[in-house]
Amino acid sequence: MTLSDWLTHLENLHPKGQAGIELGLERIRAVKTALGQTQPWPVITVGGTNGKGSTCAYLEKIIGKAGYRVGCYASPHLLAYNERVRMDGRPVGDEALCAAFARVEAARRACGAALTYFEFGTLAAWEVFAAAGVEAVVLEVGLGGRLDAVNIYEPDVAIVTTVALDHTDWLGADREAIGFEKAGIFRAGRPALCADADPPQSLVAHAAAIGADLCLLGRDFGFTPSAENRLQWQWWRRAGERVTRRSLAYPGLRGPTQLANATVALAALEAIADKLPVTMQAIRAGLIETELAGRFQVLPGRPAIVLDVGHNPQAVAALAANLGGMGFFERTFAVVGMLADKDIAGALAALRGRVDVWHVATLGGPRGAQSDRLAAAIAAGELGGEVVQHPSATAAMQAAKGAAGESDRIVVFGSFYTVAEALQALGRKT
Repeated sequence: MTLSDWLTHLENLHPKGQAGIELGLERIRAVKTALGQTQPWPVITVGGTNGKGSTCAYLEKIIGKAGYRVGCYASPHLLAYNERVRMDGRPVGDEALCAAFARVEAARRACGAALTYFEFGTLAAWEVFAAAGVEAVVLEVGLGGRLDAVNIYEPDVAIVTTVALDHTDWLGADREAIGFEKAGIFRAGRPALCADADPPQSLVAHAAAIGADLCLLGRDFGFTPSAENRLQWQWWRRAGERVTRRSLAYPGLRGPTQLANATVALAALEAIADKLPVTMQAIRAGLIETELAGRFQVLPGRPAIVLDVGHNPQAVAALAANLGGMGFFERTFAVVGMLADKDIAGALAALRGRVDVWHVATLGGPRGAQSDRLAAAIAAGELGGEVVQHPSATAAMQAAKGAAGESDRIVVFGSFYTVAEALQALGRKT
């Protein structure tokens, strides 16, 4: 079977299809046991509403720069499934994935378990890492934490980046409910870090209840811009009465929110330095060289094109702040498509008064929102700007590119699907 064959099989394996969600760990644990999977290497698990992918990318790059063979499992992908399973910073090949899928399928059949698309992929990623002989693994939580597939593995350190409203149908209607679900990746007696400046009490209480070693941004670790050098920032971590400080160059990923992501990544590595020591040389090089498509990614050339997968109010607010620091542009064009189960009005409101022309797109698939719903949200929210509707993100990207001048900018956001279509329309792989 080719990789395409396997992915089609995964999509049809579970009654709910590729986009289906069935939270719970019983099925995947049974197949994990049948596979005989063990955990001989340090594991860092990263959850949170926003910032997970960037934090994983920093960890992956720094660990690799320190000389370790590192595997990273992240989702979703932009253009190819292989992006989800990376070895030493590169997507693995089809052959390795197909071999892993075959082993998982044999174990699944033996158990009679109907795994979801994500559960199957999680087990296969671990199989890839085991076959490659990794020395460290970084796992990104797909949804929530407590009942997410990656939570079958035992983290040596667990990170929750931020807690905001998203996936409320599954995780709860407020930050306290969501915080409890995300705190489910914490473990008793092990480091647990949270980079949310205002962590929900439920997260703090759960960490205390299970005896996790909770470290919080602003209390136990943090960052400050350097007063002497605009090209540097300071990272710090508290251990008892002792405070360690390091001056660092700004990371490769753009935007003020990236300092929090970089900070919690460094704090996590510090917390497991006895198991996975890294040098300051690796940290400095790793931070600077980290790249990740779709995270306030500014493409070279004119007009300026910004790609951002932000799809909830917190993420789009961060995008708006980043746009404010870009300098002057004559006009701003927005290319946006979103999934129907997102807070569309709340997310778009973060760009009130910042967009001259909205190119709103219908996203395909059962979860995609129609362009008229986005147009209605812009009108109802009095967000300003002209609105043009398109049948796809590809058409929206092409229209914006054709209308924008050299002194303008185009901002593409709202979904991984939107950014992926925009990249394809521009003829780019990343």
